[in-house]
Amino acid sequence: MKLVVGLGNPGRKYEETRHNIGFEVIRGLATRHHADSARAKFDGELQECHIQGTRTLLLMPHTFMNLSGRSVRQAFDFYKITLGNVLLVCDDFNLALGTIRLRAGGSHGGQKGLADTIGQLGSDEFARLRVGIGPVPDRWDPAEFVLGKFAKAEQSTVESQIIQTCNAIETWIGDGIDRAMNQYNGSQLGN
Repeated sequence: MKLVVGLGNPGRKYEETRHNIGFEVIRGLATRHHADSARAKFDGELQECHIQGTRTLLLMPHTFMNLSGRSVRQAFDFYKITLGNVLLVCDDFNLALGTIRLRAGGSHGGQKGLADTIGQLGSDEFARLRVGIGPVPDRWDPAEFVLGKFAKAEQSTVESQIIQTCNAIETWIGDGIDRAMNQYNGSQLGN
């Protein structure tokens, strides 16, 4: 069993913001793989499907970004999932829009939802997939930038990026983190 977590903030106010790209990826996977109906569970929204023949849980924490780990921990404990079977999807304003980066583990790099999850799980040894939403324009506060919506001119890149991210997750599930990193890290849409 795999647990794929997409980070974001709940509520209409945050829909389609840069910070919620993790939610959009989960929705894309759920549609693509005909997931069951979403149900409220683990302080979030949980769906189940099969990806690459593997039972996969799709979780969108509704605890707000900075407390995401609480929701992840609940699902992790309930299903007795190992760290190697967890993938967390989050935004990264230090990566250019159209870029994704997978890692098998490591630091949170300032991403507060990832930091809280590391704290809650007591380890940084789980996979993470950062989705580029940047760069932050000069003289913009990064906090305001991530809570803003994508520009109309960026929409086609965002849609392609969500597809690419779903493909990378499928590769992680079917072929492992090394294969997924080799295939998707360092590439940018259009290159």
